Amino acid sequence: MNTIKKSETNKLKRTHLYYKYTGFYSFVGQSLKKAIVPILLVVAALIVVDLYVVDFSNLFTYITETYAPINILLVFLASESLLGLVPPEIFIAWSDKMPQPLLYLTLLAALSYIGGIISYFIGKWVFTIPRVYEYMEGKMKKHLKHIRKWGGFLIVVGALLPIPFSMTSMAAGMIHYKFRNYLLFGLLRFVRFYLYAIAIFSLV
Repeated sequence: MNTIKKSETNKLKRTHLYYKYTGFYSFVGQSLKKAIVPILLVVAALIVVDLYVVDFSNLFTYITETYAPINILLVFLASESLLGLVPPEIFIAWSDKMPQPLLYLTLLAALSYIGGIISYFIGKWVFTIPRVYEYMEGKMKKHLKHIRKWGGFLIVVGALLPIPFSMTSMAAGMIHYKFRNYLLFGLLRFVRFYLYAIAIFSLV
């Protein structure tokens, strides 16, 4: 038993040192710093606009009464599959105005997860077309470099933090990262949506 525990401890130490020396912790810290300021600015802007320009409660109520939920959910799935074109926070705020907010929030989280899977397979498909792969490799050079170094940990970061999850997923597909592990780490996307909802629901 002691030998097993010692082996596991040594493995954890080696893993910790690897991520330390390859700059993973630094990357996460910088990502958090970059994310916190925009998030605070967006929250502040939402509060100001809500107070002086548009009543978000009325706006999202109007949207829910005007557009069929399936259309909004399909737009969200398309966004999450193609580089996260629209911030998920807007859709989270929309879900709060639905008859069953928790149900729609869970649907959004599930669609974001599915969108990531679609991005993963787009990445695998890109790999089979040399010209497209060369173009995308140039565009996503940073993401590819990071995911080759850190693998699952970068997927965890992409799932939880305001880093484009679609790009991380596509990069995972491009390097043929093990799909089973991708599915497991990607489940943290649900955690992100529930945590963000706690803050956003109180605002709108």
